[in-house]
Amino acid sequence: MPVAVPPAQRTGSPQPPVAKTDTATGTQLQLIPAPAGGAVDAADEAVDLLLDSGRAPGEILVLTTGDSHPWAVHELSFGEASYWAQHDAADDVFYADASAERATGRPVVVVAVNGGTDETAARALPDAMARAGTLLIVCGDPQRINTALGANA
Repeated sequence: MPVAVPPAQRTGSPQPPVAKTDTATGTQLQLIPAPAGGAVDAADEAVDLLLDSGRAPGEILVLTTGDSHPWAVHELSFGEASYWAQHDAADDVFYADASAERATGRPVVVVAVNGGTDETAARALPDAMARAGTLLIVCGDPQRINTALGANA
């Protein structure tokens, strides 16, 4: 007799997020498949789900490997000092370029692999893993992400 799948597990998504735990750090890694042009949107959706599930905004860091997130562009228009003061206050979700060394770790790091070179992605992903306390969510092309992760394995 077949076992019915609970409604929560019935998804129309042909590629569900892949999750695995990095046993060395204990940080969970989730992959959300998205084209480079949709990686920022996928990251925004991930942030919305995190917030809806009760995650505090100040616990989330969003990084981009290509063009800056629109929020980061907007906030930087007020100057670097104001932008980084928001980071340091850690009151809200913070958006930064993946290469921004000043962006310190948070419990959850979301990376949008939305462009940049393969070398940029290869550097950004291990750096993001080091910044993530408990959860790293990577949004982008799975083949490109796996290649970048494999380059550092």
